[in-house]
Amino acid sequence: MSGHSKWSTIKHKKAATDKKRGKIFTQLTKELTIAAREGGGDPSFNTRLSLAIDKAKANNMPKDNIERAIKRGTGELEGAELFELMYEAYAPNGIGILVEVVTDNKNRAVADLRHALSKNGGNMAEAGAVAWQFTRKGYIAVGGTVDQDELFLVAADAGAEDIQFGEMAEVYTELENFQAVREAIKEAGMEVEEASMVYEPNNAIELTESDALQVMRVIEVIEDLDDVQNVYSTLEISDEAIAAMEAA
Repeated sequence: MSGHSKWSTIKHKKAATDKKRGKIFTQLTKELTIAAREGGGDPSFNTRLSLAIDKAKANNMPKDNIERAIKRGTGELEGAELFELMYEAYAPNGIGILVEVVTDNKNRAVADLRHALSKNGGNMAEAGAVAWQFTRKGYIAVGGTVDQDELFLVAADAGAEDIQFGEMAEVYTELENFQAVREAIKEAGMEVEEASMVYEPNNAIELTESDALQVMRVIEVIEDLDDVQNVYSTLEISDEAIAAMEAA
């Protein structure tokens, strides 16, 4: 999720990743393996793994692939050692970005990222230079027809921090309340379209459409790198900019 135009930006990301089914399967495999390695192979006691499994199923990842990825994480199957890294950088026009990477080769990952940035008007940042501009939060997008009053009561009672209604109903939570809110929404019979832990910009920056498109193209190039899992930015992305990007 890149910036404050929340669900519309996720749609942009989905449109891009849907064209690269192999890429999304690779990302999901890495996330499943890392989640199982860090918190064990039982999703009942591992929220991160539970989220990864839900996302894998939503993307029609075969059950055998999911199970193999989890077993590599728990050590039941052999596999390359994976490193989970966070890089900080600047896109053009002073936009800060965070890049989540999972790789079996740190040197390759940082070299690929540095090259992508330098070719597109961005640059790497020192540790801490960008991260302070973001807060880690839980994010839940609720699909289908939603009774706004019911969702508000259910989510707020479970500890939601912010609820916004637009094309999708979007719920933000503190990390400690994320699982409780997610489960409460599911138990109320509502459709959880997306549930993940994200980096939300504290103060998003709005640019002209042409400048915003320049930043979005850089983000798309970075997202295409093999080792990149997620990219977050301080860009305020308008629906118009996304429509222009998709039409290009």
